[in-house]
Amino acid sequence: MPHWVEACDRDDVEPEDVIRFDHDGRTFAIYRAPDDRYYATEGLCTHEEAHLADGLVMDHIIECPKHNGRFDYRTGAAQGAPVCINLKTYPVKLEAGKVMIDLA
Repeated sequence: MPHWVEACDRDDVEPEDVIRFDHDGRTFAIYRAPDDRYYATEGLCTHEEAHLADGLVMDHIIECPKHNGRFDYRTGAAQGAPVCINLKTYPVKLEAGKVMIDLA
């Protein structure tokens, strides 16, 4: 059963950028792709738990600020060393100008 949570306003995330969202003791990263679609992943790198919202977004890739590990934020797929564990991703929808993520 879905559990939709409001993460932010759609305009809080610039195109090709990422912001941090904390909820219920967990950290998430909310992305806005160049094509104006929104995505969500867990917010900490799977390598050394750095906050991905402090990283660099390039196209559909988030680069961790700590050791430059890269992930495709659309799928969570690790893109090579030093990261080798994929990120968990979450469904996203827009509702009345709000970015909602499904934490179920």
